[in-house]
Amino acid sequence: MAAPCGPLPRKAKFLTQFSKLGLAPVICKTLEKLELTIPTPIQAQAIPHLLEGRDLMGLAQTGTGKTAAFSLPLIHRLIPVGSRPEPRTARALVLAPTRELANQIGTNVRGFLRDTHLRVETVVGGASIRAQAHKLSRGTDILIATPGRLLDLVARKAVRLDQVQYLVLDEADQMLDLGFIKPLQQIAKLVSPKRQTLLFSATMPKQMNTLAATYLSDPVRVEVSPPGKPADKVRQSVHHVAQAGKVALLSDLLAAEPGSLSLVFARTKHGAEKLKKQLVAAGFEAGSIHGNKSQGQRERAIKAFRNGEIRVLVATDVAARGIDISGVTHVFNFDLPEVAENYVHRIGRTARAGAEGEAVAFCGPHETHLFADIERLIGRPIPVVSGERANASEARQAKKDAGARQGQRGPRRNGARGKPGAHARGQGDGGKPAGRGPMRGKPGKPFRGGKRTRRAATAM
Repeated sequence: MAAPCGPLPRKAKFLTQFSKLGLAPVICKTLEKLELTIPTPIQAQAIPHLLEGRDLMGLAQTGTGKTAAFSLPLIHRLIPVGSRPEPRTARALVLAPTRELANQIGTNVRGFLRDTHLRVETVVGGASIRAQAHKLSRGTDILIATPGRLLDLVARKAVRLDQVQYLVLDEADQMLDLGFIKPLQQIAKLVSPKRQTLLFSATMPKQMNTLAATYLSDPVRVEVSPPGKPADKVRQSVHHVAQAGKVALLSDLLAAEPGSLSLVFARTKHGAEKLKKQLVAAGFEAGSIHGNKSQGQRERAIKAFRNGEIRVLVATDVAARGIDISGVTHVFNFDLPEVAENYVHRIGRTARAGAEGEAVAFCGPHETHLFADIERLIGRPIPVVSGERANASEARQAKKDAGARQGQRGPRRNGARGKPGAHARGQGDGGKPAGRGPMRGKPGKPFRGGKRTRRAATAM
């Protein structure tokens, strides 16, 4: 094992520097070059346990530094291995639910191991499987993959998993939601039973305990924030508005914040693309990412958003899961998510790296039950900016009408939540602080600018 650049501590909560975590000197030097000296809470708590070889369940919101928390110990433990990996094998396997998240992890890991001899490869759907098979032919130290594409490569005998000593399941709750249980079971049977397994999640649905019991052995649990709770610096608010009034309301709110960088969530691929076109027609610099976009199109849209070339990015839940952009000032829930935990994931795209952010929800009469689920999950009411919550009879009728419209359009592709469709094959859809208070308007009326106060805001 490589000599550590500092003593291995017993109590991670007292750590203040990476140099005291027990990581190899070459890693410490790389982190210094990257100007990373102070570990985040999840890093400070998880890394010492992982260096000891413990299985681990990590509960932390997005943007808390989970990638470094699991990849730095992997790099540390792989450095002393003198031999190269055998052809078509991997020593560490990181599974992610979406292409974007897998690519983001790959980018970060490459930065961490740039001064070592280690190799990393990323394989996801939407890219040439032949090219990926060619890269894997020489073997790799760390393989980052979406489950579906990985199994496709296994079926082609392009990669073997029997030499995997370290298995990481990132965003495990999202994998459950996308119906990846069977692919995960298949993969678990292929990797070495004598392995170290790490599981990271932002929320803790009931199924997570079953997943942990299946894949982890005597794990240590590290939790830096209560599962299912939004980040502390996200100010949340809600507008109760009819579905037909959502586009006009969103346009008003965006126009009132010309310097903002806004991520807008729509429920469906068709809805996301339609909304993007409506915003462009209204004069906004907008792009979109969803399952009907090619990998190249999605990467270009994310790059343009990150560089500020477009100020609004419309996305579906799955497509946005890998976005790691520190400057997102506002998250708009144009459509409320059908799964309450996804609300936490959505608003976790803002208020990253210690910045503040705004999370604005639009709740139509047919979404009242979804909004109730969200408030129940986060354990507190969300301040109302405009409109009134539909009563029970109005909500039932609106939900019935929405169902009738859905029936006229036909069933949604890829199945419902939890059913493996295209996502289960790995093809899924897979900072700058906010300077002012929450966007708000008069109750019951569309927002048209004007004065805003902070009385209705809440710092979560």
